[in-house]
Amino acid sequence: MNEPLIVIKEIGRKYVIGTEVIHALKSVSLNINKGEFVALMGPSGSGKSTLMNILGCLDTPNQGSYTLNGTDVSRMTENDLAEVRNKEIGFVFQTFNLLPRSTSLDNVALPLIYAGVGKSERQRRAQQALENVGLGNRVTHRPNELSGGQRQRVAVARALINNPSIILADEPTGNLDTKTSIEIMALLEEIHSKGNTIILVTHEEDIAQHAHRIVRMRDGLIESDEPNVVIA
Repeated sequence: MNEPLIVIKEIGRKYVIGTEVIHALKSVSLNINKGEFVALMGPSGSGKSTLMNILGCLDTPNQGSYTLNGTDVSRMTENDLAEVRNKEIGFVFQTFNLLPRSTSLDNVALPLIYAGVGKSERQRRAQQALENVGLGNRVTHRPNELSGGQRQRVAVARALINNPSIILADEPTGNLDTKTSIEIMALLEEIHSKGNTIILVTHEEDIAQHAHRIVRMRDGLIESDEPNVVIA
């Protein structure tokens, strides 16, 4: 049996705001295997965003341990975390987070600059990634020349460019209409079918239904963690 891709043990995260201590995560333990499609759900203030930030190496816990792909990342320095983020994690955000003055190609190629990949190889891989998400004919377009759905496809292509261990999608359909949301979720399902591990953060039940496992959070704790029967 292979070691799970993600092992979180008794993670706690608190924030001190003035004289108040907020326990965003109380004691959370979670294993995620390679190739899973997991939805993290919960109301505002449940701890799901804090957990996602820790999973994405954007934040570190006050207690507990986090092992990603065999490496304990819970005690890493900021620089080491940045390297892990670039190699192991592809992010897809609700607000797309694209550079407004850059073309689709340059936006997608950005992580490869940090990885030290040469220009011609960067462009070749970015072109291929855009073709993979159905935007081969939009490589020179800037974000303001694209629809919301196309922007999110550019963001998905960028997330995939480094062949990361996990794709973290934070409310990826939050700014999209229903039809476009369905298209983006179909794209994520297609990416998952190729063996990618996807963690989806959402508060929308119909979006979570695309995942194969739903972890529900409340008050900084995991309330339930159950397989989801996906009806094809």
